[in-house]
Amino acid sequence: MKVVRTSEVVKEPFVNPLFTGPDVTLQVLVPGSREFDVNVVNFGKGVRNKFHAHEGEQVLIVTAGKGIIATETEKKVITAGDVVLIPAGEKHWHGAAEGSEFSHIYITRQGGKVTQLEE
Repeated sequence: MKVVRTSEVVKEPFVNPLFTGPDVTLQVLVPGSREFDVNVVNFGKGVRNKFHAHEGEQVLIVTAGKGIIATETEKKVITAGDVVLIPAGEKHWHGAAEGSEFSHIYITRQGGKVTQLEE
């Protein structure tokens, strides 16, 4: 068994063309897992990811700030304590609301493909 305190995990810059801005960090929470990717993504004010889809399901657990989760047909505000299940293949984006930083834990199966659907 291993216990991880998110407050003690280093925030590494997370530079990726999937994001609308550079102010994003990643905290790898369980690097030893053989099945899951479990990480914290911290978004700067107004930064989000672009429309994308995952090969498998994705779970988001909001830990701080005010964010938005959106599909092509709906947009919802999410805040600390909210849990989101995104079905496999659903086109979506998520990130910080204007004027707010935003953090969430994401859980996906390791090796699952992510397809960026917005330039």
